[in-house]
Parts: sequence; C-alpha cells; structure tokens
Amino acid sequence: MDSTEKLLIFLASSLTLFLLKFLHKYWWIPFKIQRALSLQGIKGPPYEFIHGNNKASTRFRYEALSKPMASLTHNIVPRVIPQIHSWINTYGKNYLTWEGNRAQLVISEPELIKEILKTNDGSFPKRKDDSSIIHKIVGEGLVTSEGAKWAKQRKLANHAFHGESLKNMNPAVIASVETMLEKWKGREGEEIEVFNEFRLLTSEVISRTAFGSNYLEGKKIFDMLTKLAILVSRNYFKTPIPGISKIWKTADEIESEKLANGIHDCVMEMVKRREKKVETGEADGFGNDFLGLLINAYRDFDEKNRFSIEDLVDECKTFYFAGQETTNSLLGWTILVLAIHTKWQEKTRQEVFEVFGDQNPNSEGIAKLKIMNMVVNETLRLYSPVAAVIRKIKKEVRLGKLVLPANLEILIPIVALHHDPQLWGDDVHLFKPERFVEGIASATKYNSAAFIPFSMGPRSCVGMSFATTETKVALSMILQRYAFTLSPTYVHAPFPVITLQPQHGIQVMLHPL
Repeated sequence: MDSTEKLLIFLASSLTLFLLKFLHKYWWIPFKIQRALSLQGIKGPPYEFIHGNNKASTRFRYEALSKPMASLTHNIVPRVIPQIHSWINTYGKNYLTWEGNRAQLVISEPELIKEILKTNDGSFPKRKDDSSIIHKIVGEGLVTSEGAKWAKQRKLANHAFHGESLKNMNPAVIASVETMLEKWKGREGEEIEVFNEFRLLTSEVISRTAFGSNYLEGKKIFDMLTKLAILVSRNYFKTPIPGISKIWKTADEIESEKLANGIHDCVMEMVKRREKKVETGEADGFGNDFLGLLINAYRDFDEKNRFSIEDLVDECKTFYFAGQETTNSLLGWTILVLAIHTKWQEKTRQEVFEVFGDQNPNSEGIAKLKIMNMVVNETLRLYSPVAAVIRKIKKEVRLGKLVLPANLEILIPIVALHHDPQLWGDDVHLFKPERFVEGIASATKYNSAAFIPFSMGPRSCVGMSFATTETKVALSMILQRYAFTLSPTYVHAPFPVITLQPQHGIQVMLHPL
C-alpha cells in the first residue's frame, strides 16, 4: 500500500468519524431527548436539523417587534416573548423547544419552578453560555459561576450590597438624583424622555456607590456594555455553523472582542489608580466600596480567598451592567405606570409627604413606604426587568413526576408566569397594586414562586435590595417636586435587550407641584 492510498484511507476514516460525531450531536441526541420527553407527555415544536427552532423564534420576534402595541395595555407577553407565548398556548405550560441543537424545557408551573430554584444540591446549575458575545458581558462573574468560586463571589457581593452598606450608599444616591432634578428645572410643562434620564442616573449611582467614581469616569464602560447588549440581542437566535464558527468570526464577534478588551482596560485603569494611591500614601487602603473589596480579594494572601485578575474584571462588568440595567428598567416602568394611573401616583405622593415631608428620603423612612412598595411590586410583576432565567441539567434528574435527561436546559419564563391568569386571576393584565397589600405571599393563592422578578433561592439576585431601594429614593424625590402625565407622543413598545426596555423611550410631561 503506497503513501497515497494510506492518505486516502486516513482522510476517509477521518471524514467518517467527523460525520458520525456530527450526526450524533445534531441528530441522535436531539432525537433521544425529544423521544424521552414525549413519552412523559412533554410536546413542543419539532426539532429542525441543526437550526432547532431558531428560525421560528427569529420570525416570531421580528414580527412582534416590527410594530408597537396596538393599545396601551400591560399585556406585554405576546410582544416580549412571542414564541413562548405562542408555544405555551399550543403545547401547554411545560414544553420542549430547541436553541439550535440545544434542548430547552420551558417550565411555567410554580411548584416545579420552586423545586428548581430552591434546590441547593447542584442538580440545576446556571448555564455557562458558550456564545462568545454573551460571555463577554459577564464572563465568569457571579451570574454564571458555580461551586466554591460562586460562594466566594457571593460572600463578597453580599457584604457590598446588604444591610449597613446600603444605608451608607444613600447619600450618594440622593446626590445623583439631585443632580438629575437640577437639570429638570426650567423644563416644567415640557416633555422629558425619562428612560434615558434614568440611564444616566443609575449609571452615576452604581459608579459612585460601587466603584468610587463619577458617571463620566464610568461612561466608557457603560457605553461599551450597552453596545455588547445590543450585539447579544441581535445574535441570540442565530444558529452557529458547525465547525465553521470556531475558525471564522463574524463582524459582530470581532466587534464584541474589541469592546471586551476596551472594558478590561478601563477596569484595570481604575484598579491601578487605587493601587497607586496606596503606594504613594494618599490612601491607607483600597476602600470599602465594591471595587475596594475586589482589589483586597485580588491581593489576598490566602489562595482560597484570592481573586484572579479575570475574576476582578468579570465581577466589575457584572455589577456595572446588572446594577445599572435592572434599576434603570424598574424605575422607568414604575414612572410609566404612575403616569398612566394618576390616582395611584397621588396616593404614593401623599405617603411620601407623610413619611418625609419635604426632606430627602432616609433608610428608616424608605422601609415605611407601604403604598410605594405595593406599586413597585406590581410594576415588577407587569414589567419584570428580566424576561426569563435558564438552568442546566448535567445528569439525569427527577423534577416532580418528570425524569429529565442530561444535555437539557430549563427555561423559566418569568414574564409569562407573572401574566398567567390561572395564578393571578382574570384581571392579571390590570395595574392593581392592592394585590400586594398583605405582602408577596398573599398576592396569589399559589406559592411565592408565582412572583420571582429577581429569581429566588440561593441564586436570587444579590442586587435586589440595591435596585428597589434606589428606585424608591429616586421616586420619592421626584414625587416631592413633580406630578407627571404620559406624553401623547409615547409609543408603547416594550422589548427585551438583556433587560426589559421601552423601544422608543418613555416620554412624560412634568407638572411642578
């Protein structure tokens, strides 16, 4: 046998092996999963070779987002998650769908959701997204990490954003809100696009409170993270070409790499500036804010507690993005619902004056704002900042009566859950803060898993108290100075870009008190 024949045999063997692996990944495993769940009564849109249901999802999304909502209604599910809305109606609350060859079991039953999110035995870990663009936003930060690394990150985040730390942040939040309100002076009676105003506000707050900088210093990071979020949204349902995607990068992937490198450089500048102040004697420590805690962890002598430089940068990205985006979304939608429902706006204002008078909010008073708390919870129900959460199954596991195979993901559609009439009643799409008059546990006849705007269980959002407190402080200060109504130019078009945003902004008319 000459060398040419040997080469041909080798190439044929390699090609056969490649085809077998390819078919196993893109045909056999999907067939096996689909059959296993079908035998347990779980149906769904049929798997399409390689693409899964991505083409259908893209079509649903394009049609939903191509035009605003026909009326000013809080029934946003058909627009925000159109494919999930359609397939729940077709296949039931629990159904199987496909992101490419990745199987996703959509679960909308509170009892099962509670079991998934409350478990602490590692059966349902977070998904580590292999999409290069998504990964560049949060990397291996608190949102995606697992095990001992997550425990270490969570401990540090809890220290930075709970209890006394939140009280200490209050002056910085008030100062940022005062700066925004000062800009509003002289614009009374005019239209203001508040969502962008709140973007600047929440960016400055997270810069001041967590990183000891001002908005201008953090602006480059926020701009780059916003651009990354747009790239994620644009590429979410694109099916990577098998084999090709690893060796050939799209323009968006190349752009995302530049943005990620730019963010890394900006974070390192902040770190080096802190380190230099300590070295020159200008400061006797790295600080007690989030960045200071991260630098201390980066320099820790104990290897078990030490953060790598990648950990530090990823945590900064996570908290810059999540700390700003979540609060921006919540504050924007709360202003919208109060601009529409002016009676509740007046009730909330009266409560603010009863608690604070014309003085700035304080931590003790914020805890007494019962009406505002009801309003914020109802806004979180109707306009949850995050549309869904995803968990992964590494090995076969039992969930309720279901036996779920490995290589499966679970998607929990928070927005659909919050708008389910079986959980909330026939008035589910109405703005009724009185649902929460006796707290979250009594808001629905079902368990607390029916209301999970910040998820629940050990992986619930660590920034929940930070986001809601900042929202209540800002809202109190606005209500003390202005009444506001919805502008006739407002176009109702909520859409998800990582968090829930208004596609065309939120325009209100300011009326001084």
